[in-house]
Amino acid sequence: MSRWFHDGEPANVVSIDDRAFQYGDGLFETIAIRSGEPRLWNYHVDRLVMGCERLQIAVPDVPTLRKQLDKAVTDSGEISAYCAAKIIVSCGISARGYARENPTAAKTYIGVFATMPVAAKLYRDGVETLVCDTRLALFSATAGLKTLNRLEQVLARSECVAHSAFEGLTLDASEQLICGTMSNVFIVANKSIITPSLHRCGVEGVMRRHTMETLAENGIAVNMRDVGEAEFYQSDEVFLTNSQFGILPVRRCGEKVWQQNPITRDVMAMMAKKGVAECAL
Repeated sequence: MSRWFHDGEPANVVSIDDRAFQYGDGLFETIAIRSGEPRLWNYHVDRLVMGCERLQIAVPDVPTLRKQLDKAVTDSGEISAYCAAKIIVSCGISARGYARENPTAAKTYIGVFATMPVAAKLYRDGVETLVCDTRLALFSATAGLKTLNRLEQVLARSECVAHSAFEGLTLDASEQLICGTMSNVFIVANKSIITPSLHRCGVEGVMRRHTMETLAENGIAVNMRDVGEAEFYQSDEVFLTNSQFGILPVRRCGEKVWQQNPITRDVMAMMAKKGVAECAL
């Protein structure tokens, strides 16, 4: 069970008139808490600020937000060595209708909840995936933002549950691979690392960014470009990134099975050295 806080105080009620409830008018970040610290905090802040500016929501005061997050983690009673926190920024209550004043003052909620580590076996052997029937819309005005409207992901995630897949991979309306329902995707082809371009849809995950920057520090360039479904199936390796689990190799997608993943193992080792302990094998 998660515990929620607003302005640093416990909260379990949100007004039914709140625009987050009425229209999904707001943003969120889900942050891995490791050893009491929010992992990749600055990356989460960068994305939250970008989202607020795009949606014309007043940016929360970052130092205050961090203090409230730290207090929420402490007061939640969860094991702060390994849990997760979710920050929701809502546009709050306004007059009935879609329109609102801009910039709109934000209401911020912080939830803290227990999480279970992904089984070590999946880091070692890889995960089962599928390509979802649900397609992502192209060139949405909110493309790239972590908005509170996640209906495409809800529909795609339901497909994963129905097929007992760890993750579902989503294509856009032009049949290009974009991301997973909760992850970003990298493929390896001819010893080159490629990740789908996200300029039309999808969200740049903080672990995706961290992985690409870590690879760059090690002299390895990642090619960001369109990736079709056929190229995905013909790739030599596939791995997923996510703020909570770090990096996971993909073992299967439908009938396609990847037997070896030496480059993925190298990337995981680099990430483990950068503090993503889950990647240490």
